[in-house]
This record gives sequence, structure tokens and C-alpha cells, in this order.
Amino acid sequence: MLKKIFYSVIIILSVLFSSCADGNMDKPVKNSDITIQVRQAKSTFIINRTYLGNERRYFYGNYAPSHLNIKWKHLLGTGKTWVGTIHKTWSGAGWTGQPLMIKYNDTLYIIQGAYDHNLKKIRVSDGKLMNEFEFDDVIKGTGSIWRNPNPTSPDDEFYIMQGSRRGAMYSSDSKVVQSYKCIAFRSFQKKWIYSSKKMRSYSRDVDGSALIVNDTAYLGLENGLFIVFDPNPNHAEMRDGVLQPFIYDVDTLFYASDANTHGGNLVTESSPSYLNGYVYITSGSGHLFGYNIKKKEIDWVFDTEADMDGSPIVTDDECLIITIEKEYIPGQGGAMKINPSLSPDECVVWYFPTETKTHAYWAGGIIGSASINDYYAADTMPKLSAFLAIDGNLYVVRHDKIAENKTTKGPMLKHTYPMPELAFKYHTGPSISTPIIVGNKIIAPTYEGIYLFEFDKDMNFKLLQHQDLGSFEATPFVWDGRIYVACRDGNLYCFGD
Repeated sequence: MLKKIFYSVIIILSVLFSSCADGNMDKPVKNSDITIQVRQAKSTFIINRTYLGNERRYFYGNYAPSHLNIKWKHLLGTGKTWVGTIHKTWSGAGWTGQPLMIKYNDTLYIIQGAYDHNLKKIRVSDGKLMNEFEFDDVIKGTGSIWRNPNPTSPDDEFYIMQGSRRGAMYSSDSKVVQSYKCIAFRSFQKKWIYSSKKMRSYSRDVDGSALIVNDTAYLGLENGLFIVFDPNPNHAEMRDGVLQPFIYDVDTLFYASDANTHGGNLVTESSPSYLNGYVYITSGSGHLFGYNIKKKEIDWVFDTEADMDGSPIVTDDECLIITIEKEYIPGQGGAMKINPSLSPDECVVWYFPTETKTHAYWAGGIIGSASINDYYAADTMPKLSAFLAIDGNLYVVRHDKIAENKTTKGPMLKHTYPMPELAFKYHTGPSISTPIIVGNKIIAPTYEGIYLFEFDKDMNFKLLQHQDLGSFEATPFVWDGRIYVACRDGNLYCFGD
């Protein structure tokens, strides 16, 4: 109970003393949807509106439990999808698959995409399915929830934008594929679709979670394009015979030369982040791009030449933490801190390489995103970053502190970089998921089950519990002492004390 009161007070104080809402993004906004709705004392608000919570991708819930007892589980089901020329059967939900949460008329709901092809609305109190909408293929990635500031009806207030795989009924050359859809939260009816164009990339899926700034949405697609669009269905227009969102701008997240080294793997699976007038996004083509909102163009690019699927995480000292796979590079994969206010030649703050070990078809490095504790850390608490690697380890580093007399070669072995101070390392088994830090707890989903850790201000870490229920690829979310996360065994789990 004391923990619940403590974290509730933290959230309320961040609400009361925050000087910025969604319209002013140049300062850290800590869960701005909650801020707006608590001020207005309404019983309807969005809790986490996009992958990893907000525009900085560093809000993962309010407070976590100390145990992984199963409170309920919801069977998400099973679906089929084509992987190359093989028809695969997948169960549950996978990468990135984080539950979104919304409180509507005093009732909490989870929005969860699943491998049975359905986007689901699930009641949080008991895990009951309230509604679902069928997509054309398995749903990967995490959606985004947008609140229309000027609704014309109850069904016009909240919308979910969700991506999926391409769909078996479409070929890679089809004129229209329906791999990104807008669904009304209240009625759970489709409002528009976005048809991902055929490009040099081999994919037309959508895994990313849209970033919405001032009612403008930013999204990277697996076809290698970056789109800027209006999410409002009232402004949608007919294109290629289907109702699609109005597009403000389109840019490309690869260069022609990238096809020489990456072939058709010019895929963007990450979700964009916002910092100081820029939208930053990593790409499978080997680049971290900075899109200048004012100029409406990409004018900052940092090259790693590696495949990067994890999303950029924005720290309170206005840097980015990105993750790097082993594929396409002679060096080791790992995590890197970037200061984008500097030129690309000088922007690397540190690099932390992971061990080069393979799992399945991954060559090593980090597939998922890093997480940080900046949202939760008091001034006396070290600033931490956690990430899970293909080598089977959970790593926790001090992202604000350089290790003494430790340097390492970068991904291409061309440059030598400082290393951050390692705070904790634990063998969890390989993972492509993203661990989350909530308060003084770390939740780490892996192919060998899910782990719950606790730490103190002196950086003493301990394992609280491990549940070996199956393979976890999805990212968890935490609310009111409960952990919500999907598993490849077919279920969405609710864990708690």
C-alpha cells in the first residue's frame, strides 16, 4: 500500500508541476495524456498511448509488484502467416506487442494485437475480451492511441492505429495492401487503412508504433519509407480505391547504396522518438535519421551500417540510446548513447558491446530496445539503462557515467569509444524483447521465461522471481502493481503479488 501511495504521489506531482502539455514538446513530458486528464478530473484518459509509453519512449507504468503470481490469463489464440515460402503457425503475440491501456468511463481496458489476426479490447479487471477487429494477417508491433481534440461524436474521440504483416491475400507486388489500419476505440470499426507501397525493401509489413506530435503522426514503415500524416479519419481521402489518411510528407530511410550491402533488408521496424524539434528513427539500412519538423526534411544522419530494429530512447540529458545488431558489421553489436546536438562525427557518448553469440537466425547484438529509469529516478538514484541481448544476458549500465580506463571498438571497428559503467549483468537466456525499468524493479522477458529483479540506490540487484511459462518476445507494461505481457504460448498474462 505504501508503494502504491508513493508512486501515485509521484505521478500527481509530475502532473501538477509539469509546464507543458502535448502542444509543447521541447521539455520532458511525463505521460502528458494523464497530465491533461487529471487536470480536468475526468474518468476517461489514455495511460500509455504508444510503444514504450510516450514521445520519449521511457514511460513503462506506475509501480510494479514483487512477485510474478498469475492473476489471470487471456487466450489470445493462434494464426497463420507466410514467412518466405513457408506457412507458419504463430500463437499469442510477439515483438514488440506491448499492451496499450486506456481508462474509459471508469473502466480500464488493454488494447492488444495478437497472432490470431485480431486487435483486441480486453477488460483489465478480469481479462475478459470485450471486442476485437480482424486484420488480414498476424499483428506484430504495438499500436498508438490518438485522442481527437475536436470529436463530432462519441465514436470520433479515440482511435487506435495498428500495423500488421502484409496479408496472405496480397502479393509483394499488389497495388494495395492493408497492413496499417485506424480503428475507432468505442465501436471497434475500421476508419481508414494505409497502403504501404512496394519499394526496394522486401517487406510491406508495419511493425512500428506511430509518434503523434500536435495531432501530426510520424511513422517508419518496413518498406523503408518515413511518412508524416494526419491521423484524423475526418480528413482522410480516397487513394487507390480505399480511404487513406492525408499524407503531409514522405521521406526515404535508406540510400541506393545500402542495397549493395543489405540487399532487400532495408526494413524499418523501430518506432520514432521526439527531441527538441526532431523526430529520430533507426533503420535496418544502418542509419539513425533525424527529421527536422520545422524544415520538414531529414537533415541529421548517423551511420552504424548495422541492422537496427530497436527504437531510440530519449534520456533526460537530451541524448538517445540506440541498440545495434551484429548483422552486416565486423564488430560487435550492442548499445550506444548518442548526443544528437553534435555532428554525426562527434555524437557518440559511449558504446557497450555485447558478446557475439547466435540464436535462431540472429547473429548477435541487441534486437529490442533499451529502457531507462529517467522517468522514475530521484536525484539520488543513478541513471540506468537496461537491455537484453542475443548472447543470453540482461545488462544494466549507468548511462550517465563513463567507466574509468575502459574503451571499445565501434560496430565497424573504425573508431574507439568510451564505455559506460556496468551496474549489473545476469544470464536470463537469449531475448529479442525489451526489458522495462519501473521504480526499483526490472521486468525482463526472454525465450526462457520472464524475470523480475529489484535493486536499491547502492546498485545492489537481486532476482525476485522467474516464471518459465514459455517464450516471451513482447514488451510488458505495468500498472497498479500488475504486469501485463503476451507470451508465445498463446496467452496474455497478468502477473502480480
